[in-house]
This record gives sequence, structure tokens and C-alpha cells, in this order.
Amino acid sequence: MSEKVLLDVSDRIATLTVNNPDKRNAMDRETRTALRGRLDDIDANDDIGVVVLRGKGDSYIAGGDIEAFAEFDRVDALEYLTNYGQGLYNDVADLTVPTIAAIDGYAFGGGLEVSLACDLRVATPDATVGLPEVGLGILPGGGGTQRLAHVAGAGVAKDLIFTGRAVDAEEAATLGIVNRVYEPDEFDDSVRELAETIAANAPLALRLAKESINRGLDDEGGLDFERIACAFLFGTADQQEGAEAFLEKRDPAFEGR
Repeated sequence: MSEKVLLDVSDRIATLTVNNPDKRNAMDRETRTALRGRLDDIDANDDIGVVVLRGKGDSYIAGGDIEAFAEFDRVDALEYLTNYGQGLYNDVADLTVPTIAAIDGYAFGGGLEVSLACDLRVATPDATVGLPEVGLGILPGGGGTQRLAHVAGAGVAKDLIFTGRAVDAEEAATLGIVNRVYEPDEFDDSVRELAETIAANAPLALRLAKESINRGLDDEGGLDFERIACAFLFGTADQQEGAEAFLEKRDPAFEGR
């Protein structure tokens, strides 16, 4: 069985590659467990100065495992969000070194949330991002409600989360979700160049600069409410209908309960 998350370290740059291409790199439980293990490896390596997150194949990280979510009740959901959802993405955000999400393809749901947990987001023009959870009868429970508002403002967060709409790389850059857009034939080299530029700076200064910025954005209360609210929505009739409609490829008929 192939490893679900690959780790390559070269010249102080660690590249994490989500390796689940048959599911468009969806973040199932096995992949999330593998990612946490790789984060531990990075934490233990003082020679790493920058982390780049990317996906294998023609999709970045399409999102979560909707089929598994369909079976969750509230207890399951809270445990999952605490350990494998928001908790995991908090671990990404808490890495002491700068992190770059290299988005080439779809970044929906958890795929966008893990990107928002990174310090910078770069994309190809073909990239598409969104938080479609309300269409499934839930809300973004991996930090998306908080981090999107911090990154792009409350108005943008409400627009994308309330409508569930996806935006392309150009609009994502205009909204402030994506920092830079690189052409496909220059993408890998440009991401590497950006990582090298960051890694060339003083390591301690980078770590403390990141900590200083993040302390000003800390909102543990908002993250706690998001996690509990998302868990509450699992087991509602609308959540069950949303999951079934998604798997059956039809429009959901929500009832508000």
C-alpha cells in the first residue's frame, strides 16, 4: 500500500504531498492520520525552514470523505473534528516554520481549510477553491469559518460560506484568499523559488515573526464554537439529506431540522 502523505526534505525545504489521487486526494481518516505523523516528523527536524503542501496528480486536495461523513452522529463528528479535522489543521497552523499551500486543482472543504491553516497560498490559474459544506447540511468545521474571515475578511467568508460557491484562482487572488498565481509551466519552479527566498532568511527571526502575527489573530473561542456547532449539525435531518443527495448526485431538499 502506498503512503498517503509523502515527505521530502531538501535544502531546508520540506515538501508534503497528499498521495491519494484515486480519490482526488480527499482527506479520509487514513490520509489525515498520515499527515499528522508527517507533521510530527517536521516538528522533530530543526533543519527544516519552510514547508510546502501539495497534492499528487491533477487534483490538489478535493475535500473530506463525504461517504464517511454520511454515517456520523454528533458524537462521531465531535471526535473526528477534534482529532482529525480542526485539531489536525490547528497542528498545521501551529508549525513554527513558514508554510506554503501550493494549490494546483481543486481545494474544496477540508482542502481549502488545510490551505487556510498555511501561512501562504499560491495557485495555478486552473485552481478552484470553495467551502460548500452548507449544501451538505453542515458548516466548515476545520477552522474555515475563522481562518477565511481572518485571511480575506468577514464579508468574503460569509459570501463563500453562505452560498457554497467555488471561485477560480483569479477571483481567489482578488479576494485575498490566494497570495500569488503562477502559470502552470512555471508553477513548480516558482513555488520552489518562493520557498528558497523564505528559507534564506534568519530562522529564529522567521519563527518569531510568524508567532507575532499569529498571536494577533488568535481566536480560540471562535474555533471552539465552530467545532461544537458543526458536530451538532451531524445527525440533523438536513445533514442526512445533504449527504444522501451528494452521494446520489441530486439536489437536496432541506427542511430546516
